[in-house]
Amino acid sequence: MQYQYQPSQQQLGAPAAATHSLLAQVLGISALGFCITAFASWMFSGVSSGVGLIAMLVGFGLLFGCMAARRNEALSLVLFYAFTFCEGLGIAPVVSQYAQSVGSGVVADAAVTTGLGMFALGAIVYATGLDLRRFQGYLTMALMGVIVLGVVSMFVRFIHPQLYAYLVLAIFTAYVLIDFARIRAGGGGATPVMLAVSIYLDALNIFLALLQILGGRRRS
Repeated sequence: MQYQYQPSQQQLGAPAAATHSLLAQVLGISALGFCITAFASWMFSGVSSGVGLIAMLVGFGLLFGCMAARRNEALSLVLFYAFTFCEGLGIAPVVSQYAQSVGSGVVADAAVTTGLGMFALGAIVYATGLDLRRFQGYLTMALMGVIVLGVVSMFVRFIHPQLYAYLVLAIFTAYVLIDFARIRAGGGGATPVMLAVSIYLDALNIFLALLQILGGRRRS
């Protein structure tokens, strides 16, 4: 599930807030979104992969609705949280499979590593002023390539799943640095909800990549 929302400079949003206030809003919104995802994943751990796929498709619709309603922050926030619930339902079969095959510890390890990694990357950006936004275009092309690679690998397996997970991890780690740089610079005209969407998607894809990496190590 590799996708990424990148707000454009022309998007309209709420009046620009102070950098630290904006960061607090974004982290607060995304943190609650993660909690909703975790709850939904735990609550519906027994759902089938078919139900999970349907939830993912519904989630895509809610995500586009959230983006379309970005000028209405209250509505976009509600749609975002509905999206995070669907994502929890969607990844529930995957998380449950890893918990059953290699133990629930790998799920906890992936979640903790994701949280600590996001904190460390954000701290690096704010402490050093690192700004990789000029490389966003190249990163987007790399993401498109990885998505195509993943689709092709579903039919003709020519790349090891662990290597694919490392590629996803590298790309979304770079996206985290770019998104925190955008927040540090004031958001580029995007609302806190839209910025939280980016951070949430970064972290979710990192979590899933780490789950595959750590799970693969436990199996070997």
